[in-house]
Parts: sequence; C-alpha cells; structure tokens
Amino acid sequence: MAKPAAESGEERLIARYFRPLALHPAALGLIDDAAVLTPPDGCDLVLTVDAIVGGVHFFADDPPGAIARKALRVNLSDLAAKGAKPSGFLLALALPDGVAASWLKAFAKGLGADAEAYGCPLLGGDTVKTPGPIMVSITALGSLPQGSMVKRTGAKPGDRVVVTGSIGDAALGLKLRRAGKAAGRWKLDAKMRDYLADRYLLPQPRNAMAEPLRKYASAAMDVSDGLAGDLDKLCRASGVSAEIDVAHIPLSQAARTALMAEPALIETIVTGGDDYEIVCAIPASNVAAFRMASAVAGVAVTEIGRISEREGGVRFVGADGRLLSLKNRSYSHF
Repeated sequence: MAKPAAESGEERLIARYFRPLALHPAALGLIDDAAVLTPPDGCDLVLTVDAIVGGVHFFADDPPGAIARKALRVNLSDLAAKGAKPSGFLLALALPDGVAASWLKAFAKGLGADAEAYGCPLLGGDTVKTPGPIMVSITALGSLPQGSMVKRTGAKPGDRVVVTGSIGDAALGLKLRRAGKAAGRWKLDAKMRDYLADRYLLPQPRNAMAEPLRKYASAAMDVSDGLAGDLDKLCRASGVSAEIDVAHIPLSQAARTALMAEPALIETIVTGGDDYEIVCAIPASNVAAFRMASAVAGVAVTEIGRISEREGGVRFVGADGRLLSLKNRSYSHF
C-alpha cells in the first residue's frame, strides 16, 4: 500500500499557524480551496480588500502581531464606514525567505486576538513566497440589512460634515517614527510621543458606529488617505462640495501640542492619512440623534463643516477666514 504523500511546506505552515484560528464552520478547517458562507436572511454582503506592504505601510521592525492586527483593522474600518457588521475575512500572505517561526507565531497570535475581539473569523486564504518585503492582503466580508449600505454618493447640500475620534495622530506618529528628534521640537512629553506612535502602529476601527451610520448618515467613508483627500472623494461621488472649519477639526492633546509648537503641521494633520476614522454627511435633522447614538456607542464625534452646492473642491477655512492652502491633499501610492 502506498504511503500518504507528505505535506508541503506551505501546508505545514498553514496547519501550524493559521488552522487553529479558522474555527468558523465556513472555513472548512482550511483544508479546501474555498470557504462557504451563508449570509443572514434579509442581508446584503459587503466586501472590501486592503493590502499592507513592508516599507510602505509598516516598518520591518514593527512587532509582527501589530502588523497582523493593522492588516485586519484597516479592512474593518472600511466595513464600519459602510455600516456593516464583520462576517469574516480571507488572508493572503506573501513571505520572503528566512521568516522566523517566532515571527509567524506572533503574527498569528495577534491576528487571532483581533479576529476574536472584532467577531471577524478567518475563513481562508493563501500563502506565497516573495523576493520582496512582506505583504499582507486581507479581504473582509460584512453584512447589513438589504439596501442599507452607507455609500459615498448620498451627501446633500445642507448636510453636516462629521468625523469620529481625532484627526492627524497617525500622520504625526509616522513623522516621529522617521525623525524621533521632532518630539523635542514639538514639546511632546513621553506619553504624548507614545500615543502618536501607537496611533500609527494600531488603527482603531470604529465598528461600533456601523448602526448609527446606517440610521442617520447620508454618506460616509473611512479616512485612510487623509481627511482632505478622502472628503474630496466623497464630495466628488455625491456631486457636491463642502466647507470645513479648520478650528473645529478634533485634535488629540498630543496633536494640539505639536501644532502649537509648529503651526505648519496643520497640512500633515489634514492630509497625512492613516487616521482610520470616519467622515460622514449627516442631514441637519439627524445630527442630535446621531450624537446620542455615538455617545451610546462610546465614540466621540465632532461636526466640522457642512455640505454645499458644488462650486469647486472642498474648502478648508481657518479661524482668520482665510482658505488653507494645501500642496498635496492626500496620500497617494502613484
């Protein structure tokens, strides 16, 4: 009788590090070529994909667990902005030669922790070898009541522009990572410095806002490439414009301290990206209810401007009434 064929290196890697995470029945134990997921009755599926690449979205010496969590969280942020509840995700992982078992163990541990915390199980995926840096691509799936997805296209003149959380922290954290001496120039204490660095390392997706957005928002998207550029995208999709009061953009204590020391940082804050907050258009009649629902969800929201008839791009107006001039309105890979 012939002996069973030995498992390949890829099969052993999957079995050791990722099969223990694939506990949802739809994953079929990661022994098939696909997963089978039945959406809840009366629901639509929402699908989104984002990839992160070493040297572009994370540093080579970042903790592997944090890299895994960031890869999942940037996708969860997209689901949140659409009003969707996470259903699961597919993982594509490209690894160069020489990746240590300890790195993979820590990566899988971080991924598993967030998959459990956010109720977003691993359903399947692929692992490949690459001559380049590590690349992690995640396709996330979510569900929501049929026809209720919050699109970019629904903003109307008179709607209020509202953002969650605080803006600019991650972009400042990236600057600190590249030039640590800036912390002294910005007059940051150790707590502020660590806060900004952590905001870049680990996004905080606003999944608790999914239901309030479905109920009260006319349009929404997550802020990944910078508030200015992403709001531009939302307004172009809706055929409108917006006027933003720069003084009302919510800043953390650390970002405010840095800005006071170096006012030119306002451009980094507004355009730098990696916030993974949500910018949305809320009809004026819904603002009070949206604020209440956000408070119940435990997420701070701030009104920063209003949607207007289309007359050019989004305008950022300073406290002195002057328009803020921005050289580059958002991060772009190309």
